[in-house]
Amino acid sequence: MAPTTIIGIAGGSGSGKTSVTNKIMNNLEGHSVALIEQDYYYKDQSHLTFEERLKTNYDHPFAFDNDLLIQNLRDLCAGREVEVPTYDYTNHTRSKKTIAFQPKDVIIVEGIFALENEELRNMMDVKIYVDTDADLRILRRLLRDTRERGRTMDSVIDQYLSVVRPMHNQFIEPTKKFADIIIPEGGSNKVAIDIMTTKIQALVQKKD
Repeated sequence: MAPTTIIGIAGGSGSGKTSVTNKIMNNLEGHSVALIEQDYYYKDQSHLTFEERLKTNYDHPFAFDNDLLIQNLRDLCAGREVEVPTYDYTNHTRSKKTIAFQPKDVIIVEGIFALENEELRNMMDVKIYVDTDADLRILRRLLRDTRERGRTMDSVIDQYLSVVRPMHNQFIEPTKKFADIIIPEGGSNKVAIDIMTTKIQALVQKKD
């Protein structure tokens, strides 16, 4: 089995990470590609009361079980199948359901803190940061949370101002300096996505 190519895609909430990821995956025809979302790895909180779980700051690096993510990536690179956790957002803890992942040519790790952890970063062959203006990011988050998650506009704005924005400035924005390439404006930047796809294809072919 050829060595696995690991791609990290980071950026703030609403930056367009998912659009960039999907377009890169669609462009990698002929290769087996897996997407691992960092959100799968929110920490298990079953030892806490429900009221305590409600206080979790999901926009802080400590909310993620990076040790498990790193171990899963190592196993996949070694050719072993892994069981990836999932998160129950209703009960604010890890679900009993897991997702079976097979080793692939390319593994994309996508998440707001994909470039924050040094050990995780060092496993990546390509590091991407999706950079989008704050006004666009909050508008996208507002639309998503009110339409898809049943949130009120006031609650989304309050969370953004009290938690999301300060956490972005403290922990996410600084990871931009670790990126091999910064993609402005997310999925609409076709030129940058095409360049990254070509680079990833060349890396995979070189490893083959």
